[in-house]
Amino acid sequence: MERQVWASTPRDERLPDRARFDLSGTSRRTWQVAQAAIVFAALGYLIWRGAAAMEYRWQWYRITPFFYRVIDGEIIWGPLVRGLIMTLKLAGLAAVFAVLIGFVTAFARMSTLISARVISSVYLEAIRNTPLLVQLFLFYFVLSPIFGIDRFWTGVLCLALFEGSFACEIIRGGIQGVDKGQYEAADAIGLNAFDKFRFVVVPQSLPLILPPLTGVLISLVKHSAIVSVIAVAELTTAGLNLIADTFMAFEIWFIVAGIYLVITVTLSVCVSLFERRLNRGRR
Repeated sequence: MERQVWASTPRDERLPDRARFDLSGTSRRTWQVAQAAIVFAALGYLIWRGAAAMEYRWQWYRITPFFYRVIDGEIIWGPLVRGLIMTLKLAGLAAVFAVLIGFVTAFARMSTLISARVISSVYLEAIRNTPLLVQLFLFYFVLSPIFGIDRFWTGVLCLALFEGSFACEIIRGGIQGVDKGQYEAADAIGLNAFDKFRFVVVPQSLPLILPPLTGVLISLVKHSAIVSVIAVAELTTAGLNLIADTFMAFEIWFIVAGIYLVITVTLSVCVSLFERRLNRGRR
């Protein structure tokens, strides 16, 4: 009799609650992937129809020399690779300085010194409320001749100061998000202010800081394209020069956009893995 009841029970009802939940989650993920595939297919179709309507003659076969050429058995890197290397150097240095500026300004904002709070507040308001392009021109045409800074370092410092102003508030919010009991515990065991933040507060604030800080770093990579206006030979400048030489605007801009996409997605994945490792270490 029990066998008959079990056999007549619907298949989903025979499963434990957790198994039914897993099946439901799998179905939901499958449907979400299908939706994304449909959206991307529709976008691809629209792009293809638009290109067909323009009657544009694609010349993808000509793009290889933009990346590299082999001359007498030696690889000569093309303008896009050289521009990519310059972009990585520019964004990497600017990111390091932006994080350092963010930490310094965040601690200045939380300082008990009135002068530190005033200076940091003036910096934040001045940088965040003026366009990046205007700041770049001020750096290049006013400050750089005075201090003898070349155009590459002008771009690095301008980007670092601009993105550092946003990193400051993210870092300050993460530090202030640490439970007050951790501060009291650090004081109770006799740690000085530097060791308290170094060993207790900052490590616990990193999981709060990293997700929004990743967005700032990704914006920094994208904003690095603006230094093309001062003729820094980065990726966007290389693309503009190639378009002027070949008139292959669509192919080159698609390639440049794809390279930026690969950089930003890779950065996002690396930070996500680091954040996951931090969370695993805390457990």
